[in-house]
Amino acid sequence: MVPNNFKFGFSECGFQSEMGLSGTDNNSDWFIWSNDKRNIEKHYVSGDLPQNGVAYWDLYKQDHDNADKLNINAARLGIEWSRIFTESTENIEVDIKYDNDDIINISINDETIRKLDEISNKDAIKRYMDIFKDFKSRNKFLIINLYHWTIPKWLNDPSKFSDNDKQRAIGGCFNNHIIIEFTKYCAYIASKFDNIVDRWSTMNEPNMVYQGCSVDSSYNGISARKKKFAEAHARAYDAIKLYSQKPVGIIFANGDIQSIDGDNDIVDKAKFFNRYSFFDSIINGDLSWYHELTNDGKPIKTRSDMKNKVDWLGLNYYSRDVIKRNDSGWEILKGYGHYCGDIKNSLDNRSVSDTGWEIYPEGIYNIIMDYHNRYKIPITITENGLADDMDRYRSNYILSHFYNIERAISDGAIVEGYYHWSLTDNYEWASGFSKKFGLFKVNMETKERYMRPSALIYKEIIDSHGVPDNLKWISRYKI
Repeated sequence: MVPNNFKFGFSECGFQSEMGLSGTDNNSDWFIWSNDKRNIEKHYVSGDLPQNGVAYWDLYKQDHDNADKLNINAARLGIEWSRIFTESTENIEVDIKYDNDDIINISINDETIRKLDEISNKDAIKRYMDIFKDFKSRNKFLIINLYHWTIPKWLNDPSKFSDNDKQRAIGGCFNNHIIIEFTKYCAYIASKFDNIVDRWSTMNEPNMVYQGCSVDSSYNGISARKKKFAEAHARAYDAIKLYSQKPVGIIFANGDIQSIDGDNDIVDKAKFFNRYSFFDSIINGDLSWYHELTNDGKPIKTRSDMKNKVDWLGLNYYSRDVIKRNDSGWEILKGYGHYCGDIKNSLDNRSVSDTGWEIYPEGIYNIIMDYHNRYKIPITITENGLADDMDRYRSNYILSHFYNIERAISDGAIVEGYYHWSLTDNYEWASGFSKKFGLFKVNMETKERYMRPSALIYKEIIDSHGVPDNLKWISRYKI
């Protein structure tokens, strides 16, 4: 069983789910990237186009009706920066305080908001308000996420990159310039939607971006980009708090990191680099990891402008990462976790989803306890699910992962909600429409929704406020 106020939800991303009928948003870097003919020819992207998607922008009431059928009481929904500001906000000046190259304060005031309002897209604001009001009118809990990988094209336009540079064009590695504009955007959204939101998330999975938005995959390169995303969150946190006292968090992608040969020391190092260095920055103001990794020679000190910038932690979990030590640190082993490729079963003889991800439910317990033991901050599982078009594994997947969430709660972790990815099939980035994560299958031609049987298992968990006793045997069964 879970606490009485536990949130049973679903998560969606605007870019991945909104388009399909009206309301095509061609103002983001990812729209340009996914429509680029060269990228399609080079197989950087699938050739499926986001403008042919599942049409949540128009069919949100139908999707909310379907959520009602399952007794879902919460959602994490996104706002697309590129919809709100189709033109640049760069000419709206704000006072910025620097410490060398670090932005330690961005001054936002009511005059800033007024100027932003003059150039904002009022039609987009109204549609988002209609979507959120419809959802909230059903007595549900709403998390609004402000960044999920897409950036307005006036800040990052892949079409302007040369062919040689195009592989690094997507994702928009955050720099000081983008941090400033992102902070303005977050303040503006907080001023407009404070009366309807229950919680804010500044970013979803920034670690997936700063690990991959450059050809420089060295520890130092990743660390420099990581630091900028951490600063962006801190400045966005401050800006949101000017106009909203609702809790502000951030959502992180997590694999359960394990050593193939029981090397706990290398596991600890990998966990710190992949997880804790980022969160130590925005919880404790501790960036000593950055100075040590980059050998920049600067004195190590606590940054008060970065401290206590997290009210809640959002954890996304799909599978594990199995590693072994090598000369440069560690490497991830193929055949396990997120790296199973096209094999039917992992090297541990576990089933594999349509994305080639091993089904490993114990990992969700492990990451919850890791974060709880280190930070003691309330946790929400903001994404968990699998690509499984034929719905062979999803029922067991949901049951087994939720069983492990209950284990973590019984062991003292503060877990406040579970949000399944996703309610419907959607546009899965470079994979297009080929990977089906939805509790509801979508006919991409007609946009009709069809409930997958596993959705009823989720409903059973919701109605029972945990894994029902008569289904716990399944949740413990290795598939």
